[in-house]
Amino acid sequence: MTKPIDTDLAEQLLQTAQQLQLAGLNKGTSGNVSVRNNAGFLITPSGMPVEALSTQAMVQMGLDGSAEADKKPSSEWRFHRDILQHRSEMNAVVHTHSMFATTLACLQREIPAFHYMIAVAGGNSIRCASYALFGSQALSDAALAALQGRKACLLANHGMIALGRDLTEALSIAVEVENLAEQYWRALQLGMPYILDDDEMQAVFRQFKGYGNWVQP
Repeated sequence: MTKPIDTDLAEQLLQTAQQLQLAGLNKGTSGNVSVRNNAGFLITPSGMPVEALSTQAMVQMGLDGSAEADKKPSSEWRFHRDILQHRSEMNAVVHTHSMFATTLACLQREIPAFHYMIAVAGGNSIRCASYALFGSQALSDAALAALQGRKACLLANHGMIALGRDLTEALSIAVEVENLAEQYWRALQLGMPYILDDDEMQAVFRQFKGYGNWVQP
């Protein structure tokens, strides 16, 4: 693949990766980010710390799995590709190894509706995908299943994925999911929190309509 890099999107991708590190959601070479473009999608490279990233380091990929020559995309490119293929309404994917989301993922626990802001992920819970080897097609398949009707999920013994119509939304959802994961973890130290029922959560979705851009009607 020799298509030229979309420099504007590459700059947005770089800034998103930098913001994830500044927010403490990723450290070192962990995590990855992608964004849809006309040629397929741009994705962060494999094994490169944020400090070394540049717009030219971003890797152009096709939805057929082809990658720009002489560049190595993130090892997790499969779930980025598959999510963008199957979720046409989503244009950006953020993957993190953030502390609290990963802690719950290592317990293979979903995050239930202990707080109304769970609605930002698109449903009554943030599911935890079943465990599969990183970078594998099995992991991509598990992530797709957990993301049905959702904008975020945990990955068992691994981390978290957040989706958005653009990079700004995907980043915002990732930050909110990590916040919710920390709140849920802290609540569990005292006992089992009250879980909002379906009727209560439907009222939340109705209230969210017209309130910012968190949840689509």
